[in-house]
Amino acid sequence: MRFDIITLFPNLILPYFEDSILQRAIKSGAIGIQVHNIRDYSKDKHKKVDDTPYGGGAGMLMTCQPLFDCIKAVKMLNSGPVIFMSPAGKRFKQQKAEKLAKSEGLILLCGRYEGIDQRVIDELVDEEISLGDFVLTGGEIAACAVVDAVSRLIPGVLGDNESSEEESFGSALGRKKEYPHYTKPAEFEGLKVPEILLSGDHAKIKKWRFNNLR
Repeated sequence: MRFDIITLFPNLILPYFEDSILQRAIKSGAIGIQVHNIRDYSKDKHKKVDDTPYGGGAGMLMTCQPLFDCIKAVKMLNSGPVIFMSPAGKRFKQQKAEKLAKSEGLILLCGRYEGIDQRVIDELVDEEISLGDFVLTGGEIAACAVVDAVSRLIPGVLGDNESSEEESFGSALGRKKEYPHYTKPAEFEGLKVPEILLSGDHAKIKKWRFNNLR
């Protein structure tokens, strides 16, 4: 699956994908990450990408021209929906991650300043997504979170095919949270692992885990 991330700050995004599971997924070809700098598309001689809002108000808005040109160029490479990471968007949930994982690709637009010109949203954005009811400096953290959540659902990204189903909010566990996890040693400073987890009886262990979802 291909992810194209549109941002003013590529260096905030790229390091996130340089280690661990996602890096292995990129090397294996399970996913692809491309980052596009909006400023590269600005026709202003100073590469300006923002201006004051009509009607007054605090802050600056990202302007139409570089965003239009950048998004249109990326759409030539990726047929997936354009998603604007915005506090005004719908709350991102596991159900949405599962739906997006069925797409051939995703284009994620990261805003900055006070936002972007509404005409970009009206003409080029397919959907707005929010991580929650709080404000971030920009959309980069939110975009990385969406890529992470969706990537884990792509075949070949996780080593164990059952991992994505059995994790928090997975369909198989009724979208509840995790059950308690334990590892070696079986006893540490008087604190013992539940005996049923040491029993080797997988049916009973599965039932215990389901009954102890948190």
